[in-house]
Amino acid sequence: MKSSIKIVIFAFITLSTLSSHSQTTNKELFNRVDSYLESSANNGFSGVVLVAKKGEVILSKGYGWADRENKIPNSPATVFNIGSVTKQFTASAILKLVEQGKIKTSDEISSYFVQTPSDKKDITIYQLLTHTSGISNRTGGFRYHEASKEQFLKEFFESELQSQPGTTYQYANANYIMLTAILELVSGQTYNAFLQENLFSPAQMTSTGYKRINFSTERLAHGYYYNRDDEKWTDWGTTQQHLPYNNNHWYSIGKGDIHSTIEDLYKWHVALKNNVVLEPKTRKTQETAYVAENDNMTSYYGYGWAISKSDRDTKIVAHNGSNGLYFADFVRFIDDDVVVIYITNAFLGPESENVAREIGKMVFNSNYTPAPIPRNIYELIHEFMRTNSSSDAEKLPDFLKEELKDEFNDHAVLNRLGYSRLKKEDQPDWALALFKLNVKLFPEDGNLWDSLGEAYLKYNQKEQAIASYTKAVELGSEGSKETLQELLKEDE
Repeated sequence: MKSSIKIVIFAFITLSTLSSHSQTTNKELFNRVDSYLESSANNGFSGVVLVAKKGEVILSKGYGWADRENKIPNSPATVFNIGSVTKQFTASAILKLVEQGKIKTSDEISSYFVQTPSDKKDITIYQLLTHTSGISNRTGGFRYHEASKEQFLKEFFESELQSQPGTTYQYANANYIMLTAILELVSGQTYNAFLQENLFSPAQMTSTGYKRINFSTERLAHGYYYNRDDEKWTDWGTTQQHLPYNNNHWYSIGKGDIHSTIEDLYKWHVALKNNVVLEPKTRKTQETAYVAENDNMTSYYGYGWAISKSDRDTKIVAHNGSNGLYFADFVRFIDDDVVVIYITNAFLGPESENVAREIGKMVFNSNYTPAPIPRNIYELIHEFMRTNSSSDAEKLPDFLKEELKDEFNDHAVLNRLGYSRLKKEDQPDWALALFKLNVKLFPEDGNLWDSLGEAYLKYNQKEQAIASYTKAVELGSEGSKETLQELLKEDE
């Protein structure tokens, strides 16, 4: 046999072996990730996940319900509110205008708005993109309240800056709403129309948009939250039902509330990687680490993306977002050619924010298996309360430790539930038991002693109330002083 033929055969066998190994590895990864998510779904997890590696989609699947009442399951085609993942689309649109020669990131906003006051005239597009404008994160109202563009601009210009422009990073949604105002002014198009023409269509994203969506509303995932007062999960509906019906949506636009699917977001990732929508130098500019997001300098903000390093010292470009019900995370391991896209429509607790990162650990460590997302902590406590009497309250921390696989250490949870029950219970029961348990768990928190004092007062246990308020004052609870003084005067 000629040596050249031997080489070809050897190469074929080698490639076949490598391909077979890759398929086996990817199948194992699919099973591990799917098992983690199915176990989480048993605890109430609801959402969608896509994992891709070196151009191959390993997992793309839905879990739980998009619409519980109508029994519509989540699927890769389900449309979700992606929260502040929206910001990298807004930033990309601004950079598209830069490519078109219509603006520069060094432009000052005063060149677009003659009404810009002196304290804000030097704010640049770069500073808006990187959250270094100095604008407060309180500027602008609640996302689903009506506000015209003119109203938002007036609030922006009249607001008090928190720092000198260009000096401090402070994440603020108003930066990206202002970018949207500039985008519409320069392009002469609406935000939705510009993104559709310049970003979504070139990337072949057919299920992505802001307000004017062109797909069946049955594909929209409903948002669900656990109602502490009603002690049950509640259907919030869809974002489309809450956004203003008219164009007065300027507390929402540009900074959040774009709708998309994991399939479309993956198309966007591919379009970025292949330079379909932005030129290579533009993408590099967008994914550059400009300003530190934290004191440890472990994460930096680029243009609509957060830039960090993995444990393996490889580059991560990511962004997450939430409107308080939906939570989305778009994590791109650039050097490894891996992407994890995750969206949920039922936020169970803090662990719901870590899903994409946990899956990332699974991708790069075949021995890593995360614990399933636990059930919502308020739901767990209500379950315990239904099956136990208030005299057994001290057993609650052990119950939670078993369910959460971790120590219970949140001062606020029992306090909130105590007040929910205080409204309903005319006689001492779970409300008082929860407040008493909370001060036992966290005895150095004056606010919790104040809450216990309030409960004692409701049940006419004045002596115990005075003792509780006294302890609250000793621990620095200023608001407790007046109540304590009034109670002591009554005893004089």
